[in-house]
Amino acid sequence: MLQIGNLKIENKLILAPMAGITNLPFRLIVKDEGCGLVVSEMVSAIALVRNGKKTRDLLNSDPYERPLAVQLFGSEPQIMAEAARIVEGFGVDILDINMGCPAKKVVSSGSGSALLRDPLRIKAIIEAVRAAVTIPFTVKIRSGWDSKSTNYLEIGRIAEECGVDAITLHSRTAAQGFGGRSDWSHIAELKKVLNIPVIGNGDIKTPEDAMRMLDETCCDGIMIGRGALGNPWIFSRTLKYIEEGVLQKPPSEKEIHLTIKRHIEMLADYMGDKWAVREFRKHISWYTKGLFHSADFRKSVIHIDSMEALMDETEAYFETLESIDDDFSFQAFVKKSRNGNYFFQATSSL
Repeated sequence: MLQIGNLKIENKLILAPMAGITNLPFRLIVKDEGCGLVVSEMVSAIALVRNGKKTRDLLNSDPYERPLAVQLFGSEPQIMAEAARIVEGFGVDILDINMGCPAKKVVSSGSGSALLRDPLRIKAIIEAVRAAVTIPFTVKIRSGWDSKSTNYLEIGRIAEECGVDAITLHSRTAAQGFGGRSDWSHIAELKKVLNIPVIGNGDIKTPEDAMRMLDETCCDGIMIGRGALGNPWIFSRTLKYIEEGVLQKPPSEKEIHLTIKRHIEMLADYMGDKWAVREFRKHISWYTKGLFHSADFRKSVIHIDSMEALMDETEAYFETLESIDDDFSFQAFVKKSRNGNYFFQATSSL
């Protein structure tokens, strides 16, 4: 169990906020796989205050996904406070502030990881937001702006002193982006100096990674981001491994197929067929990465723009996989995909 403020969360696993990814359908899917806490896409504080419809749509929720955290980004204390009050009014469970996103568009506005260069502004934002809301309040940071300015301990102390209920550390600098390796020793150091929960983030691609982070850092929770792309099963498999020491097999082709179908149907209900097809192209690439002849399949769907064609192509691909299993003599071998899953692939012996 993980407790943040007065909120008790069923387990230590948290879905990281990812722009263009962690919308309602995706959150519901990972919730089905045992994720303890899901987090929205980043929400612009100023756009929310200006009542932008698309921005407010990001706050759409479903009772099944609770508890839910909504993540705001911005750089002006009073605007952040006003946006925080709006978020609280939607009845969400946790408010999170992004202080670590390295994307140029975010950084150029003085938000995200740009804030790491201005601890006084971070203090002002946290104080304003803490005074504005009563729900649990968290922040997500990186180790620092670059290797010469790793100030995560300073920012952590400011956050705790100003009333933040928990802090997530992605243990890369902003300058690293998503390259190189995250330095989990930073998470361990932050955990030693703070009394509030510390959540570790960075390079969790397998259940073994999650267990190793817990062992090496003693962090209170684990946030999984890119490791969940096309791989929502990472939550159920990690939970089983942490709680019971059992390393479950990766999902079967049938499980992957059924989840793909469910995901795209949910997206279609959520945003309409046209946008769902465009949105799902990236997901279907992630879901099928490492499967037999998946590169050819991905090439065939990349330009599809109709729901019917996408579903037909997907059905045909997985039927082909089944026919290979049923009709061909083949030699199985194991290949590790980028997201850490192991898949049996077939090589025809004919």
